[in-house]
Amino acid sequence: MSPMTDANGAVTGLLIFDGDCGFCTTSARWIQRALPAAPAVSPYQWTNLEAHGLTTDDAQARVWLVTANGKYGGHNAIAALLRHQPVAVLRVAGWLMSVPPWSWVAALGYALVARYRYLLPGGTPACQLKP
Repeated sequence: MSPMTDANGAVTGLLIFDGDCGFCTTSARWIQRALPAAPAVSPYQWTNLEAHGLTTDDAQARVWLVTANGKYGGHNAIAALLRHQPVAVLRVAGWLMSVPPWSWVAALGYALVARYRYLLPGGTPACQLKP
């Protein structure tokens, strides 16, 4: 049993994203369609963040994956999500994103995507992060 499945093998976990951002919403929906073991997704604006040990500032700053074993933010959320997929190549990618030097690359990549998400497909000026 992985942190993203229950005793019956059903996928658990919650991916919390910025529902005001078109790019984030599109990405969250794509994750649900494309990954075999996708968690539920919820905009932080509709989520009881306190119940998950998060603040609005946390949720505005990065995506979060909340599982029975903990919570992961930013590139660590994506890495954890990938590590718990049934497809071996996705699991390997998730593990690589978790160890240096690849974790440094993943963190930088995530930071760049988050910073410039308003310029990406589906992004709008509302997606722009506050400085």
